Amino acid sequence: MPPSSADKIGATDLDKVDARAITAEEYEEIPELTDAMMVRAVPGDGLELLKRCRGQLRVDQPKRQITLRLDADVIDTMRARGLG
Repeated sequence: MPPSSADKIGATDLDKVDARAITAEEYEEIPELTDAMMVRAVPGDGLELLKRCRGQLRVDQPKRQITLRLDADVIDTMRARGLG
């Protein structure tokens, strides 16, 4: 079976990532972890944000489909004006 695009989620060239060294200035910019941050932390596999949901997004007020019958001359006029 050929690999699917789902297999590529989170795929990273780790050698390239590891090759970059953090400078002392960049290290100083990293904030210290506080107890409040650790309380809010949620363990995970790191892929929650990368996983794609399937189907359409849920909306509060979804549109509804209707059927509308119009005379041919009304449809022709609307299409001629670019409204239909």
